[in-house]
Amino acid sequence: MINYKDLGLVNTREMFRKAVDGGYAIPAFNFNNMEQLQAIIMAAAETKSPVILQVSKGARQYANQTLLRYMAEGAVEYAKELGWENPQIVLHLDHGDAFETCKSCIDMGFSSVMIDGSHLPYDENVALTKKVVDYAHQFDVTVEGELGVLAGVEDEVSAAESHYTKPEEVVDFVTKTGCDSLAISIGTSHGAFKFTPEQCTLDPETGRLVPPPLAFDVLSEIEKQLPGFPIVLHGSSSVPQDEVDTINKYGGALKAAVGIPEEQLRKASKSAVCKINIDSDSRLAMTAAVREVFANKPAEFDPRKYLGPARDNMKKLYIHKIKEVLGSDNKA
Repeated sequence: MINYKDLGLVNTREMFRKAVDGGYAIPAFNFNNMEQLQAIIMAAAETKSPVILQVSKGARQYANQTLLRYMAEGAVEYAKELGWENPQIVLHLDHGDAFETCKSCIDMGFSSVMIDGSHLPYDENVALTKKVVDYAHQFDVTVEGELGVLAGVEDEVSAAESHYTKPEEVVDFVTKTGCDSLAISIGTSHGAFKFTPEQCTLDPETGRLVPPPLAFDVLSEIEKQLPGFPIVLHGSSSVPQDEVDTINKYGGALKAAVGIPEEQLRKASKSAVCKINIDSDSRLAMTAAVREVFANKPAEFDPRKYLGPARDNMKKLYIHKIKEVLGSDNKA
């Protein structure tokens, strides 16, 4: 059993309380490799933003759970080297699909876990979430539950269509499970292709697809039911068109990629939404930089020469999200 506090990590409890009270959101950035982790820590340390290092089940299998433990511990020490005296860093399991997965992460030093029972019948979701909460809270690990289903595909998470969270269920769910935060569905979606062209309108000036707005009426009703309770938005990448354009310019094929407009995420950040998950944007920034190097320097084969620019591009993206979208800079 590895206690996350020995790794220098924190859980989300105090972090979320401050975010709800302060009207901003904590960035939850997914990572799979060293360059992504470096970029996240550099951005968070430079902006003094609390940050959640988010690992999916697939990323955990890819990176290896033992390496992840030391990478997280190293991230804390790296942040201190960069001048961040008291790093506020969470290591979080994204979309845990079973009690055993969550338990394994808790035992290996994760400070927060998500159990996603949203695909189950309501009572089964409650029972599974409560089982994870009961185990996690023994070790002061915080737990995120989920009500409602997000459409889209990202890693092993997939759903053909979304189902908005039912506000009338949230109090019962939180009370019965004891979860520390709740992921809801109000129109965000996983992946880089969050909406079909048929769901969007066409901007006559730019010719770009404009996605449908988020269901802020549902969010408002949930806030009324659970005043001050930490709410989470998954699938909240904005799919930056400049990165998509770069990828397509240098041989990519992302012809109808569209994400959540940043102005809607800014609005959500000022509500009870205190954690916003961002994964696809980082993948796009990384891929765009790598493709550009390969196209302009076809003789290059030193990984540092293309992963270095990719890391720099991701850092730039993370700083933008922290300062211009989530408002979490200078909060840690």
